[in-house]
Formats: sequence, C-alpha cells, structure tokens
Amino acid sequence: MKVLVPVKRVIDYNVKARVKADGSGVDLANVKMSMNPFCEIAVEEAVRLKEKGTATEVVIVSIGPAQAQETIRTALAMGGDRGLLIQSDTDLEPLAVAKLLAAVVKEESPNLVLMGKQAIDGDNNAVGQMLAALLDWPQATFASKVEVSASSAKVTREVDGGLQTIEVQLPAIVTADLRLNEPRYASLPNIMKAKKKDLAVKTAADYGVDTAPRLKVVKVAEPPKRAGGIKVESAADLVMKLKNEAGVL
Repeated sequence: MKVLVPVKRVIDYNVKARVKADGSGVDLANVKMSMNPFCEIAVEEAVRLKEKGTATEVVIVSIGPAQAQETIRTALAMGGDRGLLIQSDTDLEPLAVAKLLAAVVKEESPNLVLMGKQAIDGDNNAVGQMLAALLDWPQATFASKVEVSASSAKVTREVDGGLQTIEVQLPAIVTADLRLNEPRYASLPNIMKAKKKDLAVKTAADYGVDTAPRLKVVKVAEPPKRAGGIKVESAADLVMKLKNEAGVL
C-alpha cells in the first residue's frame, strides 16, 4: 500500500505573524518557517501505518518555494521514503493546490492520501475536500483515529456533537485533526539519512495545471486588541451590561 502525504511550509506556530505595512499580506522576511502542524500529524500517522506493516511506501509531496525542500527533508527524517516538490514562488489558492495534487495522485496511484485538515496560515480547510471531489474519491475529514485495512479505512472523526465513526473504501482521502497522534522528533541519524533519500523537483507546468488565481486579497489587518475585563457588583448589573453594552441579550 502506498500512502501519499502532502505537507506545507508555513510560519512556525510559535512565531507571531506580522502584517505588511501596506496591508497586502503577511510579512515573511526573516521569519522562522516550519512544517504545518496538521501536516506533521499526517506524516506521523503514515509512518505509523508503515511501521505496522499496513503501508509499504510513504511519499511526501509539497507545493511551494525551493526552501520547501527542507520541509520535505524533515518529513523524510520522520520516516517518509521519498519526496516530491512542485516548485512555486507564489502562494497558490486551495483549488490550484488540489488540482496539482490530483495530477500527482494520478501519476503515483496511491491507495491513501493522508493530509492535514488545514494549514495554519491560510486556515482555509478546503484542499482535502476539493481533492476528493476532483478525484471522485471518498473522504473522511477531521480524523482523530484511523484504522486501515487492505481495502478500507475506519475513521473516527470529530464533529460538533462529539465523535462520528465512518468507513470508507480505498482509495480515499483522510484529513488529520489535532488529536490523531503526537508527532515524533526526527533524530539526528534519521536527519542525516534523509539527505540521501530521493527528492524530485518539478513545476506546475510539468503537470499542465492552470494555477491562475481566482481570488484577490483586498486587505490584511491584525485583529483588534482585546479590551480589559471589568467587574460587576451583582447579577443584575451583569445582565444590564450584557444587554445594553455588549448587545448579546
């Protein structure tokens, strides 16, 4: 069984994002970048499937600038077998990413695509669903537990009312949620081994995919600062403030 794991290079989750002075986007100059946390969880789950003997090969794919090779190498150090970078100097929209991944899937013919439910930069939560639609594959999103057999995958997913367990036939798309697992740290020996693993570099043109943007960013702004809290003397004062000042009653 071959598992394909898309990963994305994003601003490290410990870094506070800064908005550009002209409001055109997020300032990435001299900012620490790392693998998207949800993608990291997907890599860990794919490697665990390989360790169980369920999967035979884990292929890592990323779409981004040349520096995204470092992200792929990190995934290879965690246990991936080989990597593929589709180099793009622009941050592609979810539909363009899904189209490129669909082309990769047709080329690689994986049994399972295991990916993060969303990236923490755009926060779109759309690529997995779009990819499933383009491939006409079943999908199981927000997975907190995954059990894979030869022909199907049983996925426990987080929903508003609690947990839902579904079974999908392979090939399928599964998107990982936060509580699926705890990703491992790549050891130094595995980091050194990852440098020798195959990593192919291609472009969107190699797949004949139209990546022209359909959306336009009008403005990016930081969220307003939170106002300080207040104390009330009684329940009646609380109700009054909620009704007259906060406007929530």
